Amino acid sequence: MLRELAETLQFTKGLGFRLAALLSVAILPIGLMSLIQTMYLSGEAERSAETAIVGRTGAAAAGERALLQSALGTADALGPAVLRDIDDPEACSEMLRAFVERGATYVYAGFTRIDGVSNCNSAGETRQLNGFAAYEYFIANPTTMVVPLRQGAVSGRSVVVVAQPLYRDRELLGYVALSLSQDLLHSTHSSIYSSEGTRTITFNVEGDILSADDNVVQEISGALPRNETLRSLISRAETTFSDVTASGEQRVFAVVSVVPGLVYALGSFSPMEAGVQGYRVTKLTAVLFAVALWAVSLGVAYYAVYRLVLRHVRELRSQMRRFAVGDRAAPPRIIKDAPTEIADVSRTFHNMVRILNRDEAALEAAIDEKTVLLKEVHHRVKNNLQLIASIISMQGRVISDDDAKRVLRSVQDRVASLASIYKNLYQAEHLESVDADRLISEIINQMTRASSSPDHRLKVETDIEPLILQPDQAVPLTLLTNEAFTNALKYAGTPDGSGEAHVRVELKRVDDDHARLEVTNSIGTQDREMDGTGLGSQLIEAFAEQLEGKAVTKATDTEFTLSLVFRTEEIRPLPIEDRAVVLTSAARDGARH
Repeated sequence: MLRELAETLQFTKGLGFRLAALLSVAILPIGLMSLIQTMYLSGEAERSAETAIVGRTGAAAAGERALLQSALGTADALGPAVLRDIDDPEACSEMLRAFVERGATYVYAGFTRIDGVSNCNSAGETRQLNGFAAYEYFIANPTTMVVPLRQGAVSGRSVVVVAQPLYRDRELLGYVALSLSQDLLHSTHSSIYSSEGTRTITFNVEGDILSADDNVVQEISGALPRNETLRSLISRAETTFSDVTASGEQRVFAVVSVVPGLVYALGSFSPMEAGVQGYRVTKLTAVLFAVALWAVSLGVAYYAVYRLVLRHVRELRSQMRRFAVGDRAAPPRIIKDAPTEIADVSRTFHNMVRILNRDEAALEAAIDEKTVLLKEVHHRVKNNLQLIASIISMQGRVISDDDAKRVLRSVQDRVASLASIYKNLYQAEHLESVDADRLISEIINQMTRASSSPDHRLKVETDIEPLILQPDQAVPLTLLTNEAFTNALKYAGTPDGSGEAHVRVELKRVDDDHARLEVTNSIGTQDREMDGTGLGSQLIEAFAEQLEGKAVTKATDTEFTLSLVFRTEEIRPLPIEDRAVVLTSAARDGARH
């Protein structure tokens, strides 16, 4: 009976059942989520109020926007008329005077030359404007400007100067200016806000006040956020924010763009007038409920997940890390007190470790044996090739025929190159890759020493960058370099005006997938007509074809260059069974060519 009951309740040990049982406790506080709706609604109401504040501030500045944009357009339109009469100051002044009299918007219109002289204006006077704020502002920044003046240079009134630069072709002649009275600007928004707690300021990009509500200029600290200036508020254009003024009053601010890049408006509201007062208490309550719900849910959920999953997963992860770093002295223990699913994973990992330890031991033994044997083969091949080279050298010393000696010497060099290749193969740390730069440098040094003599002055230069290749590329590249360098040594002559012959070898990467080999030798006066190279050129052509490239030669009056651009194949580790085949095949192909 008890056994049947235990079998029936076996599913209760599963991870899914245990998590469902414990997390169901965490679901109980979900009923509190309804309180969060209060926070959401209060936030929506506050955002709506902030949007309304931006709209009210923009509406307050709408009249000024229309006046300023109209003034900018008018100043720009007056430019061609001023250019037409610029050489006749009287006609130009009469035209501007008539323009100002026709409308009641502007109190002054005029053109000021770049030197500060204005002899074309609606007042009909010639004035020197150097030192006045509008002129100095334009000289410092010759572009469209909107500048307030407490006393205009000509009108003598409190005005806002709107100016556009005037060019003839690309030459800056000065600026066309129109003056609007500050009273006119102020009248456009004074009737929109009737509340005493609302303050509105329009200012230019330099932070100069263009117009403001009554008493705002005298009480500017009460209308601005603490530690802020009008200029610093430009970065907050089209936003609403709350801050404290210098007097300690909490207010809501909105900054809008009146004329983009030139004029901005600041609206300053008390929280009650802005419509955001009263939300914060409700939001605080909603936040407290949300924090309580989160704390309870997190506590229950974490306890459930930790007890049933995390502690077992952490132990299993620790076992895997120890196995990954090489701690394989004994298989990891099976976690028996974990839920069924995790216990099955632990048991599977335990069995896998045992199998991997056994197979890795056998594989490492086989790899070590094959690696030793392969390196021993390369070593013996190298010794045999060196022995052959020595025999050829001995044979050459007993032959008196110069042509036969030269042929034997050529064969000896090729055999020595093959021996150097095999030497690098068995000395390489990784059998699937070869340091081609080291191999080529060794062969060049070997041939340079063999060809040097006191009566033959020859300068050998090398510029060889590190390059790792697969053996089936390194072997033909080395043999091609050997042939090209042999030819270069053979035909290197002393150019006119130079004290010695030279040979230069360069091996560089062109990009991630290509490299370039260049062998250059100097040409003497007697060597500029060279015959074909015969066997050497045939071998070079064969090795270039094996590298899937084409050897290109170029000759000048002083140098002969052989260049080969070839594709470098990606180095990928090979199974031990394939390494011997690849390396031996590559060396055999080079020897056959």
